[in-house]
Amino acid sequence: MKSVLIILFSAMVVIEATAQNPVRLAIAGLSHGHVDWAFNRQSKNDTKIVGIYEPNPNLVSRYMTRYKLDKSLFFDDLAKMLDQIKPEAVSAFGAISDHIVVVRACAPRKIHVMVEKPLATTLADAKEIQSLAEKNNIKVLTNFETSWYASNQYINDLYQAGKLGEIRKVMVNDGHQGPKEIGVSKEFFDILTDPAKNGAGALFDFGCYGANLMTWLLKGEKPVSVTAVTHQNKPNAYEKVDDEATIILQYAKAQCIIQASWNWTFSRKDMEVYGTMGYAVAVDPVTIRERLQEKAPEERKKIEPRPAPFTDPFSVLADVVRGRLKLDKNDLYELPVNVTVVEILEAAKNSAQSGKTVLLK
Repeated sequence: MKSVLIILFSAMVVIEATAQNPVRLAIAGLSHGHVDWAFNRQSKNDTKIVGIYEPNPNLVSRYMTRYKLDKSLFFDDLAKMLDQIKPEAVSAFGAISDHIVVVRACAPRKIHVMVEKPLATTLADAKEIQSLAEKNNIKVLTNFETSWYASNQYINDLYQAGKLGEIRKVMVNDGHQGPKEIGVSKEFFDILTDPAKNGAGALFDFGCYGANLMTWLLKGEKPVSVTAVTHQNKPNAYEKVDDEATIILQYAKAQCIIQASWNWTFSRKDMEVYGTMGYAVAVDPVTIRERLQEKAPEERKKIEPRPAPFTDPFSVLADVVRGRLKLDKNDLYELPVNVTVVEILEAAKNSAQSGKTVLLK
């Protein structure tokens, strides 16, 4: 009984400390469609929004009204915001091409950064972000929805425990009906359909998930080659970017097929991993299909969601900033994996444009 009371007391101390010392968080950009999450965390007390950078007055007005935000929170100059409010962390919700701009501003000021996937639109930007983070001893995390999935963690645990044998084939299927079809905001649509701001269309928007998961599963191993095919099934809707992409990553002993699409019947984010001893499929965040013996039937099971803080990227960021959470360098959020993700995406883009397989050094 005494030990139980000690544990409960310790937990209460941690909760109280978090409430009294939330991470001072600034938002850089309001054009990315995922930004609303930042304003819908009233039940969480691990972060406090202390500033918002957004140069578009229409977006400023919209968010002030939607969330009843004080005008004093808003800035149209990123550097001025950082110097005036001195945040501990910044979460970037602008174009993917702006991630480098945010890190260039934050790194010398020793401000940690979290960006939405993918890390960058070019390998040069990704490498510069990594260099700035290392030089200034800050964290730059990349948020992927699939990093919240207990199913992906379960499959990785199976693999690390040797129950799948050696990985031979992985298939990752990601996407939805299309940004226009699901009704994203005009500002977000403008990002997703601009090859300079987003890197490409579905190729970058959803190809990044498979590259992230495969690099993580193989503990940072890079593919030998990258082959990609893209297409515009809906050129009237997506004039400047692809809406359909298939990427083949060939490794020394494994192959990964990434199907990234704005043409799926319904939204999906699933992964199939086939090894020499068994296979497992992450159907959704908490559903697994597995077959670990040839003579055994396939089993379908429900598992528990990931524990806190991994159900909320802002909680992950807060715990990393406060030192409560130490992420492995090969974590889905971390720079080594995500620089490789951008390298893969850039090679896939080049492959699709040239019609040739790209060899990675």
